[in-house]
Amino acid sequence: MTNTNNPLLCDPVEGACGLPASTSRNKVDVHPDDQPVKVIYFTDPICSSCWGIEPQLRKLKLEYGHILDIAYHMGGLLPDWSYNSGGISKPSDVAHHWDEVSVHYDMPIDGDVWLEDPLHSSYPPSIAFKAAQMQDEQKAIVLLRELREMVFLQKTNITRWEHIAIAAEAAGLDVLQLKTDYEGEAKANFESDLQLAKSMGVRGFPSVFFVDKTGNSEFVYGTKAYPYYEMAILKLYPDATKKEYTKDWESLFQKYPTLTAKEYTELSGTPRADSEKLLRSLSDKGVLKVVNTKNGSMWKKGF
Repeated sequence: MTNTNNPLLCDPVEGACGLPASTSRNKVDVHPDDQPVKVIYFTDPICSSCWGIEPQLRKLKLEYGHILDIAYHMGGLLPDWSYNSGGISKPSDVAHHWDEVSVHYDMPIDGDVWLEDPLHSSYPPSIAFKAAQMQDEQKAIVLLRELREMVFLQKTNITRWEHIAIAAEAAGLDVLQLKTDYEGEAKANFESDLQLAKSMGVRGFPSVFFVDKTGNSEFVYGTKAYPYYEMAILKLYPDATKKEYTKDWESLFQKYPTLTAKEYTELSGTPRADSEKLLRSLSDKGVLKVVNTKNGSMWKKGF
């Protein structure tokens, strides 16, 4: 692979990993299924900027999920390490960078995985996601979240099957079937995602396309503030209305069993400092379990 910029050197200003694609979009030859707007989301399990978009994406699902069809596609961020570019020549060079973007996105990321058990590629967890989609779309999304929590917070090498299997079990997937599909048809499905990304001009992640029933589209590149995604919907579907949802901590953890302080702030509207204080108090009382890293924490429902 020959790049002038390393894909793992994510640009915090642009909010994206990889090379920026053109933001000029008019027609996209992919049409919504049942809902007025389709979201075509190109991502990667080890994309730190995609981890940064989780708060906004989760809020989008709560407020506009009733009018959206969201299609997840894998982009293939890191095929292998057969290059030397952008000041990056080996996995350990990524460690400090991940620590920096963790602060920028206010999402916990421990870059030490690149020192302790570095990943050789992002393809294995991407193929695992495609295998999971063959079973159940929603469980596949849960699997992706589990894999991200593993690599960003637990410093786990998610290219290893034993770790993928643990994440799959947590997501409620049939692990034996997943392995069969992972070693078989899922590879072709992953290749289809790569070809789709290429055909749509995707060169970085996250890349989010919003498409209406006539093929008109809005494109949001990188991790942007929530209003960017909301405005993309409203431009295509001005009649869209927000769905109200309950914002107390119990209801939010019922919907999303794991939340960072940034996610809780985005979803509840609570000031950031107050969110941290509340979540800390709940974990101190034993109501929530906290997962601490050197660059922030995440809270879990139950033990």
